[in-house]
Amino acid sequence: MLPVNSVTAPELKAMLHDGEELALLDVREAGQFGEAHLLFATPLPYSRLDLDVGALVPRRSARVVLCDDGELGIAALAAKRLGAMGYSDVAVLESGTKGWKAAGYTLFSGVNVPSKLFGELVEHEYHTPRVTVTELARMQADGEDLVVVDGRPFSEYRKMSIPGGICCPNAELPYRIGEIVKSPKTKIIVNCAGRTRSIMGAQTLINFGIENPVYALENGTQGWVLADMALERGAARRYPDAVDADRLDALQSRAKSLMARHGVLTASAGEVEAWLRDGSRTTYLLDVRTPEEFARGSLPGAVHAPGGQLIQATDQWVGVRNARLVLVDGEGIRAPVVASWLKQLGCDVVVLEGGVSAKVNAERAPQPRLPKVAPITPEALKQALDVGGCTVFDLRPSMSFREAHIPRTRWSIRSRLVEDARGAREPLVLVCDDVDVARLAAADLLEAHHRAVRILEGSLGAWTDAGLPTEASPQSPADGECIDYLFFVHDRHAGNREAMKQYLAWETGLIAQLDAEDRKLFRVGTA
Repeated sequence: MLPVNSVTAPELKAMLHDGEELALLDVREAGQFGEAHLLFATPLPYSRLDLDVGALVPRRSARVVLCDDGELGIAALAAKRLGAMGYSDVAVLESGTKGWKAAGYTLFSGVNVPSKLFGELVEHEYHTPRVTVTELARMQADGEDLVVVDGRPFSEYRKMSIPGGICCPNAELPYRIGEIVKSPKTKIIVNCAGRTRSIMGAQTLINFGIENPVYALENGTQGWVLADMALERGAARRYPDAVDADRLDALQSRAKSLMARHGVLTASAGEVEAWLRDGSRTTYLLDVRTPEEFARGSLPGAVHAPGGQLIQATDQWVGVRNARLVLVDGEGIRAPVVASWLKQLGCDVVVLEGGVSAKVNAERAPQPRLPKVAPITPEALKQALDVGGCTVFDLRPSMSFREAHIPRTRWSIRSRLVEDARGAREPLVLVCDDVDVARLAAADLLEAHHRAVRILEGSLGAWTDAGLPTEASPQSPADGECIDYLFFVHDRHAGNREAMKQYLAWETGLIAQLDAEDRKLFRVGTA
């Protein structure tokens, strides 16, 4: 493998504060990343690297630093892959996370940490009003005039919600709350699964100047469970699709005032078109409306980033720090509100004049070249397995493998597959729900001089549809091998009370981990 450029931890620390564009990408798998990573690292697992990097880092001349734990060698391998894709300014963090810690810098656990930390800073700086779950339960029992709105996407709300709550994702709240709450005396309580979106939703309404008393529900649905109260599951109450046209002028006026307060500017279609053609600067075009609206049509090349989630998980859409973000809506309310928060998060953000009616065309992220890999049918695979004539690797999520897999198969993942396949009997058969992920893994195997690689046609679903057997292995792979799964984040949604307590303690403890230099990158409460 060709040598790659490297940067030391102090050099990277300086790069994070020099005001220039930087894509800091952690290429380990989700579980490894979630255990310990740099604050401003964007997770981009090697298993999906080639598929997702184009959207996260659209400009191939952008400055990129890759990170692993310093021993895995995955960052160097990822650098080779990016170089082949045309990325021209790529380096690896010397000694990875271990080198960062050895230099005296902090590592963070969890996911979406900058956004989660931002929510805690918002509560701290704005003194966001809140109620506890026991206070809310008493208020409901007493028949107080209140409405509970759930600031999460509808799919999350459906899984579990506060009894009586109505789904209205945070970016939709200023736009639609007048259709949900008719009296200015009605108390509004905003909840989520934990803390961040409760805080952000409540403070969004307060900043927008709503007359009603507004509160964040402390610790959300997790706090509700920890107080031994039952959640509602499968609820279908949601925000209204239509907004009274007579209210728009007043709402737009408030949105403009909020923009002015935080120094958010607008940009014309011509300006944005010029930015998108500028090879020296990265520009993201993000549509912050609902999934239904986006599905009905958006600007060519715009990426759907629902506004509330964009604030909650910015690193899911934006991989380049100090890039330019252009927000799009259809009415001039949601984009300004979301921009006001992204500005405080430290982003360079503008609102597109005319929204989805503007004449702007962005290029789609280019797709990687993937090898053609011959398929194998379930029936043919069964025959090969029965005579020991192949080796099967299951690349689906480790938790899916535990639930059900083809007998005599092994779980693996792209970052480990070449090593796992060493000496294995060919053909090597890959089982994966995402064919493109399987093709990426196959490319690595072919480069490692494996001659015969196949992909199971239709994945496990086709195998079971053919009436062929599966087996479960609740303890295999072992927890320590499940590098794609972060237990304390996911287990809280499965009713694990200790995981809930750990998660809430993690959120509230984030501010204490923030050093003074990094704190300056957040602009909470300022223009």
